[in-house]
Amino acid sequence: MSYAVWVAAAVTAVLFASDWWAVWHRRADVERLTKPAAMVALLSVALLAGATDSSAGRWLVLALGLGLVGDVLLLEDTPNRFVGGLAAFLVGHLAYVASFVAVGLDSPVLGWLGAAVLVLALVVGRRILPGALAQGGPRLAVPVAVYMAVIGALAVLGWATGRPLVGLGATLFVVSDTALAMGRFVQDRRWTQIVVMVTYHLAQALIVAGLLLT
Repeated sequence: MSYAVWVAAAVTAVLFASDWWAVWHRRADVERLTKPAAMVALLSVALLAGATDSSAGRWLVLALGLGLVGDVLLLEDTPNRFVGGLAAFLVGHLAYVASFVAVGLDSPVLGWLGAAVLVLALVVGRRILPGALAQGGPRLAVPVAVYMAVIGALAVLGWATGRPLVGLGATLFVVSDTALAMGRFVQDRRWTQIVVMVTYHLAQALIVAGLLLT
């Protein structure tokens, strides 16, 4: 790994920690800067590590870019921006799935680990869909259900790559999105938001490392 990648990774880590601090202390003014900046920094890590040299890497860059778009949209807590952010992350997850397929699903048996993660998430988040239906009717509940299906595919295929870091990253994505949905549709607690951001950032960092740096 080149010196430039190490520097970009260090900057990314600092921005991750800064954003977690802002979320925990409810400093929206700081978060407006650190949240998108963290994703830009992670994108720079991927690019410096040669993401554009492979099909899997190019799909990864698209996924990270859509994550950045989703992050910006969710800086404002309004129904329209939430749906927009949901759409950006949904397409971003599909890009992650394409990246996993492109790199190769060499260990399909490990996909059962992802399936187990999905089942556990569905048990924990069993009130998510009823909550979404109560808040926005089928217009909200159906996209949420589709999103849940896509994140399930992400978990299964992430482990099926046979790359532990990618599998762990996909698992943390499930944790992050489940916590986000629980906070949005079931009950919001202070710890929910920090869990969402920590697992969200680590998920993408692990996937980048698993696809490009190992």
